[in-house]
Amino acid sequence: MKELIILGSTGSIGTQSLEVAKAQNIRVRALTAGSNHKLLEEQARQFKPDVVALSDISAAKQLKIALGDTDIKVLSGEEGIIEAATYKGETVLSSIVGIAGLRPTLAAIECGKNIALANKETMVTGGTIVNKLAKEKGVKILPVDSEHSAIFQSLQGALEGSLKKILLTASGGPFFNKTREELKNVTAKDALKHPNWSMGAKITIDSATLMNKGLEVIEAVHLFGVKASDIEVLVHRQSIVHSGVEFSDGAVIAQLGTPDMKIPIQYALTYPERGVKFENLDLFKIGTLTFEKPDLDTFRCLPLCIEAINKGGLYPTAVNGANEESVRLFLEGKIGFLQIAELNEKAMEKAVNKTDYTVEDIFEADLQARETVLKACGII
Repeated sequence: MKELIILGSTGSIGTQSLEVAKAQNIRVRALTAGSNHKLLEEQARQFKPDVVALSDISAAKQLKIALGDTDIKVLSGEEGIIEAATYKGETVLSSIVGIAGLRPTLAAIECGKNIALANKETMVTGGTIVNKLAKEKGVKILPVDSEHSAIFQSLQGALEGSLKKILLTASGGPFFNKTREELKNVTAKDALKHPNWSMGAKITIDSATLMNKGLEVIEAVHLFGVKASDIEVLVHRQSIVHSGVEFSDGAVIAQLGTPDMKIPIQYALTYPERGVKFENLDLFKIGTLTFEKPDLDTFRCLPLCIEAINKGGLYPTAVNGANEESVRLFLEGKIGFLQIAELNEKAMEKAVNKTDYTVEDIFEADLQARETVLKACGII
């Protein structure tokens, strides 16, 4: 039986990870969240971790009172999240949304814990640092994203040097085949209607802009040691082929499955073994699988991310930070859908780059990108 820490337990990935933990009889040692103290209390009472933490200090105070009849330790702030991330347990599932997941994930690696990685921003902003530290500490980085899990699974048993190309699939989101003119007045409510997946608000908007796929290109570069030019993005509306690889002899291996995140979550937690069976894939029911090229002119976020990773350094951090801020503004109804890409591009143009950078440099670049977005919108 493994012992598990979940960072971001009240989000979509976190709640499904707890379902997997229950199905696999995995002992949950620590849980963290942002401000949802009511759901974290429910989770704490059900799974009985030793430690829980909320980044929101006020919410943590309420949680401490609510759990006063238990022996569960309640922590708060970023320090509390990091303390929970470094608590006893061999694996940390990192699913905190955004760059906020970087420091806790690095702290867990420093302690020698394996990482089940669902927080793509950790690799997008700090991939070089994360990989170096993971190698030093001898820990595994096991991808949880359905696409990266599919690539990881497709590469099992492959000889070094045999990989020619990564085939990264995208659903295309709710606005597939829409023109820029049609996208001018779409609302957050429209963008949150993902055709296949049930996800959190931020990642669903990223799927609608194809920013999510751009971030996944950057993440794949770091996870699998390839160049962006070695990654081909295919729009696959059915979300059945989760991604694949092409080898030097022309053979293609891909991983197929229902659009159920519990499958890649479970593989990361039970690797190299397979866990319990979830929903069956009925190919007769699916019938047809289609693949198309993404529209890079309409959905500018994807080529922006490719440009960022090709430039390297702090450019991926800049485009990621700008996107986190612009998505927040879009969800609040303060900017239009097409402005997300425009603001991300502006932040890229104004980014101050370093090729040799620290974690502090990453957060400084992130802050500058957010300020660029806010200034461009007249908010500061």
